[in-house]
Amino acid sequence: MFQAGAHFGYSKSRRHPTTSPYIFGVKNKVEIIDLEKTEESLTAALEFVKKLASEGKTILFASGKNEGKSAIQKGAEAIEMPFVAGRWVGGTFTNFDNIKKRVEKMQDLLSQREKGELAKYTKKERLMIDRQIDKLNLLFSGLVLLKQLPAALFVIDSRREHIAVEEAKCMKIPVIALSGSDCNLKEVDYPIVANDSAMASIKFFVDKVTDAYKEGKLMKKTEPIKAV
Repeated sequence: MFQAGAHFGYSKSRRHPTTSPYIFGVKNKVEIIDLEKTEESLTAALEFVKKLASEGKTILFASGKNEGKSAIQKGAEAIEMPFVAGRWVGGTFTNFDNIKKRVEKMQDLLSQREKGELAKYTKKERLMIDRQIDKLNLLFSGLVLLKQLPAALFVIDSRREHIAVEEAKCMKIPVIALSGSDCNLKEVDYPIVANDSAMASIKFFVDKVTDAYKEGKLMKKTEPIKAV
């Protein structure tokens, strides 16, 4: 964690009171996070992830931060989970049926284009459809695997992704979050207090979550068959 720069928080003026127990000290006006305490919260979050994996449950990965988009997408794809690598679309949870219809619309248009079925339209109409596909793809391509509401949400920076967190709370979906020193830890169920802005730190924790999910799936496969 130290090598990934996970110990760097923000300035004291930005600190949220709930993160105070995790602050070790200050260096060059930047607060230093106590990684021993981070390790404790990380362990709790990973145990929860393993449990979900052993039950075959879905976790939605989300990050709108440029520093986290690539890590979130790669991590989710590695374990075949849905993701939002970019802007969170309001209603993703609270208006899920409508979001699902838009995903299906995107898939239908893509299928028609691949089969050459859009040739019947004029050049201008095809251009408009292509633009529609591009827009839908940008917003919903990561949600194709989300057939129903997930068992948990994993976000990078719970403060930035407050809309996603609020929707999850509304729908009683547990939240796992990589949260910097400016985040309200009371808003999430499994906060991992660490640097949520550096690419190396984000990748470190995303990898930990994906590895835990893989481990949980193996636990499910190797579960002994109970005698009748």
